[in-house]
Parts: sequence; structure tokens; C-alpha cells
Amino acid sequence: MENIRQYIEALIFSTEQPISLADIRRCVEILTNVLYREDQILEHLDALKQKYDDAQFAFELLQIGGGYQFLTKSDYHEIISIYLKQTTKKKLSQAALETLSIVAYKQPVTKTELEQIRGVSCDYALQKLLEKELVSICGRSDAPGRPLLYGTSERFMDYFGINSLKDLPKLKDFKQSDSQIGEEEA
Repeated sequence: MENIRQYIEALIFSTEQPISLADIRRCVEILTNVLYREDQILEHLDALKQKYDDAQFAFELLQIGGGYQFLTKSDYHEIISIYLKQTTKKKLSQAALETLSIVAYKQPVTKTELEQIRGVSCDYALQKLLEKELVSICGRSDAPGRPLLYGTSERFMDYFGINSLKDLPKLKDFKQSDSQIGEEEA
């Protein structure tokens, strides 16, 4: 079949979440009844990346969240931001953001551990993060009572545009002044 690249393109275009190389390969193999090596599929993906790198396209093909997805180029983020501000009314609260960052860096983590770090109850913030599918239940702890363990979801990766948790900023990446309260002593 000569349309492998178009099939891959259509497949990626049709998915809301990043689609893995293995899933792309499996779909193409089922359609064509031909076995492909990973490098053959990667060759088509590279060609598609080059195609959409052209300035005539407002979106690009990126490897993100453990797979491939079409996303808007950064040159067009401002116009999308304007639209989203007009249509999106609910943002994450400060408590939800703090809770989410603790989950991201300490996962898997129990609710009790979250509350010990934050110093306040995390029930509402955790519920909102679960509803928005930014956090998921990833098992149970061996601690007494076997409390639930929470971790970030694939949607978290997509939302923040990272490929893996290793891409999260490290503590050394933050400026001292960003995390400091008050003025420095003279």
C-alpha cells in the first residue's frame, strides 16, 4: 500500500491523546496485513514532522506524552489563549495547583502525605483534580488502612506538554527569588 504515510497522518489527527508508536504500527499492520519494523514507521513520522514544520501550517507533529500528536505551533498560542479565556471559565485554584505539584513530584502519594506537606485538608482539591483527570488513583499503599495512592495521569502530561516526568523542572531550575518570601537581608 502506498498510502502508509497518509494513514499514519489520519490516525494521529483523529486521536485526542498522543498515540504511541506501537499503536500506530499495530493499526497500520492490521490495515495492510504487512509487518513493519519500528524504523519504517519512524521514517514516515519523521517525514510528517518535516512536512508540518513548514510555515504554511499552524500546527506541528510532536512526540509528547509517550506518543505522537498534532499540536498548535507556539506562534499561534496567543490567539488560542484569547479564545480559551473567552470560553473557559474554570481555572485550577491555588490549593489545587499546590496539590497537583505535590502529586507530580512525590508520586505515588497518599492523601495523608499530601495533607502533611500542605498542612491543610486536600479533599476538595484532590476531588477537583480527579474530576479534571489530571490526577488518577494508581494503587493502594501498604500502610495501615491501605490508603489510596495518587499519581499524575496521561492527561497531566498532555496538558503541561511534557513527554515524561523527567521533563518536570528541577528545584535548581527555579530562581531563588521566585521561591522566597520577603526581602533579602542586606
